[in-house]
Amino acid sequence: GSMVFIKKLTASSDGTLSFVDGSSGVTLDSTFKEYVFTFKNIHPGTDAKALQFNVSVDAGSNYNVAKTTTFFRAQHTENGAANVFEYVTADDLAQSTSAQNISNLCGSDNDQCVSGYLHLFNPSSTTFVKHFMSVVNSTFTDTDATANLFMAGYANTTSAVDAVQFQMSSGNIDAGDICLYGIN
Repeated sequence: GSMVFIKKLTASSDGTLSFVDGSSGVTLDSTFKEYVFTFKNIHPGTDAKALQFNVSVDAGSNYNVAKTTTFFRAQHTENGAANVFEYVTADDLAQSTSAQNISNLCGSDNDQCVSGYLHLFNPSSTTFVKHFMSVVNSTFTDTDATANLFMAGYANTTSAVDAVQFQMSSGNIDAGDICLYGIN
């Protein structure tokens, strides 16, 4: 289907960026069965921070829904010395309410950032868990490497998810845009 633009948030040294249904023009309900968040040049305020997300079922009062996930990385260094494709167990969650990593530990240099997308499927369902998946490209802090990162899983709740929050693993999101789209 077609993508319908809903909302754009631009980071400027923000601790979090939140999309809450019914707040500031955000739609995150049964209007669409699939939502897509796009990340454009997300830049951490300090070195070695991962872009993360979490979901809420109470309009953003708490971001503490249990999630089970899996995480893979394909990586290549600028000098060609190291190539990997691996399952990254350290970035998995197993029924955890912690924020889920979307990226690796990105650097804060001007040539380092995170770009990609996160799909959230049928968040308003009160019958099924909420599946999600992301693909991003990111740069590592010290290795001059680019990485394509794949994460997927589900929020283990049959309550409607009505808010999604993004943050760095610590510190601020220095710059970048996150856009929300509904899929017809």
